Amino acid sequence: MGAAVDFAKQTQVLVRRFPLAADTALAVIAAIAALVSLAATYAEIPAHDPMFSHGFTVPVVAFLLILTVPLAARRRYPCSVAAVGVAGFVVARIVVHIPEANVSSLAVWLMIYSVAVHGQRRYRTAVLSVCYGAIVAEAVRELFFATPITGGPPLARSFSLLYNMVILALPWLLGAAIWSLRDRQRILADQTVELQTEREENARQAVFAERVRIARELHDVVAHHVSAIGVQAAGARRVIERQPARAAEALTSIEASSRHAVVELHRLLGFLRHTGEIDGLAPQPGLEQLGKLIAEEGQAELTVNLTIEGEAKVLSPTLDVSAYRVIQEALTNTRKHSKAACATVRIQYGTSELDVEVLDDGPGRETERSGGTAGHGLIAMRERAALYGGHLSAGPRPEGGFAVHASFPFSTDAA
Repeated sequence: MGAAVDFAKQTQVLVRRFPLAADTALAVIAAIAALVSLAATYAEIPAHDPMFSHGFTVPVVAFLLILTVPLAARRRYPCSVAAVGVAGFVVARIVVHIPEANVSSLAVWLMIYSVAVHGQRRYRTAVLSVCYGAIVAEAVRELFFATPITGGPPLARSFSLLYNMVILALPWLLGAAIWSLRDRQRILADQTVELQTEREENARQAVFAERVRIARELHDVVAHHVSAIGVQAAGARRVIERQPARAAEALTSIEASSRHAVVELHRLLGFLRHTGEIDGLAPQPGLEQLGKLIAEEGQAELTVNLTIEGEAKVLSPTLDVSAYRVIQEALTNTRKHSKAACATVRIQYGTSELDVEVLDDGPGRETERSGGTAGHGLIAMRERAALYGGHLSAGPRPEGGFAVHASFPFSTDAA
């Protein structure tokens, strides 16, 4: 049984890879089968029957080949093959009087099916209607006008006609169903590509928007340092002659501020790949504003507990903002995409890095693979961690709930 299934699958693969060769082999087999069936038919009908021709004459063989050989092109030219085959079938029955009906009827059946499956939309219905009508008309002629009265009562002939009409309609219906299924598959495939493209575009836009946001925040920080440099330089210029010590202190502060500003500019130029709009913004929040953020989340029926470990350190403004944004985004995702009732925010000041962790007790949920707003938020949080040479991980917790963990190295050389 398994060998038969494997053979069928391999045959199907070969037919799909080489359709013309498969149809050519089908046409050759059909032609041979038609000649064999004709010989068997001649052996059964009386030699004196005036209804049919006898012997393998040139017209008989020629029309049998017209009925079978065009099957080799049934996929490439389905409408033309059906027109030639049906016309040959009608002429063979009316003019040449070929008695063979088994293989020739099967060939016509396959031609109608091929038109329904492979025919062009604008020609398919018209060709099928003409072919179907021609074959039914020939069946009416044979049953009611060409057959002697002894061929059967009118009721039997009517039933035979109805039977043939149903049999001829089956390939049309089957082919139409398969064509409709394939057309639907093509539409679904196109929609899948469009949705994937839209998803990627949304992700790119989300990343770009976050980069613009970071650029604005860095602009505020760098502008602060440059402004401080200007004020300190002006003060040093005024006291440099009278109070050299104070001028030296101001110059030292200018040196530190300028280096800090260069580091921030280096991060900005190395991280951003697009030009974002720059406008005035209000001062950016930091970890000192976590109390207000947690209070706001509490109003949304989400209980948030804050834990701070280690000795608090003075953070650079951009790191302070980025850590706050990661916590804010993680809590927003918890509120929007989870049924959690409680969340825990843990901040740990280590010797070389700042660790931020947000845990919730809700059911597990997918990460950015879903392609939704939560996925975009995780992308933005990863971008913020990468800005400082850190990393971010997010995913379901073994004991239940969801966890977001980010690390931010304190080294100012991280970029």
